[in-house]
Amino acid sequence: MTLHVFQVLRRPLITEKSTIFQDGQNKYAFEVDPRANKAQVKSAVERSFSVNVTDVNVIVVKGKRKRFGRRMTRRPSWKKAVVSLKAGDKIQIFEGA
Repeated sequence: MTLHVFQVLRRPLITEKSTIFQDGQNKYAFEVDPRANKAQVKSAVERSFSVNVTDVNVIVVKGKRKRFGRRMTRRPSWKKAVVSLKAGDKIQIFEGA
């Protein structure tokens, strides 16, 4: 099954760790569709932000256990992608512009 470019990227992840990656190593983190692979993430970032992607790392984040009264439930698992950009490229959505 092929995903459309706008279905692959769900949202950017803005955390303390991802901010450090942006400044020092030119890496950006996104929450992506669980069915997406590295090639789809690469093409989606390149087409959406007009940048050159050099590397994509994909991580499946397991859902945490949560307690509601006596019942233990689990939050859903999700997929994260860390995208490395070519030197000199930046994604403006993270810069506050």
